[in-house]
Amino acid sequence: MKNQSLITLIAALFLGLTNLGCRENSEHISRPNVILIMTDDQGYGDLACHGNPFIETPHLDKLHSESTRFTNFHVNPFCAPTRAALMTGRFSDLTHVRTTINGRNHLNVSETIMAEYFKESGYTTGHFGKWHLGRNYPFRPIDRGFDQWVGHGDGGTGTASDYWANDKMNDTYIRNGE
Repeated sequence: MKNQSLITLIAALFLGLTNLGCRENSEHISRPNVILIMTDDQGYGDLACHGNPFIETPHLDKLHSESTRFTNFHVNPFCAPTRAALMTGRFSDLTHVRTTINGRNHLNVSETIMAEYFKESGYTTGHFGKWHLGRNYPFRPIDRGFDQWVGHGDGGTGTASDYWANDKMNDTYIRNGE
């Protein structure tokens, strides 16, 4: 048993030393650009590249053919839990975002999201479009690791918390919290 532990320790040290030699060259490797697109209310079969004979989606089909695809991600019946799962890489129920009702759709600040990981790796990050995981500090994209944010807060464009004040004509967009 002691010999096995000693062999494991020697192997670990050897692997660590071999990685030191690789470290110098790793600085010259360029990082890929990452663009993550999430659409609402789109089924798998809605794209031409997935066999839809009625809808032409040439630009999305081109992205599809040139990109890495997540083929084992399952969405929720509401958009906010799906976004929470995508941002954290965790099952949506574990994030406690289970609905789109204001105040109950905020992604807890204790959850680390992908923007924070990308920033740690030296990426510049941006979020453009619907967020729906909290509109006010400390839940906004710019509070969660995104360098730039252009979006419309909670829900879709034209939605308002006051139904009668919502004319759905003049969308309000937010840039970096303003």
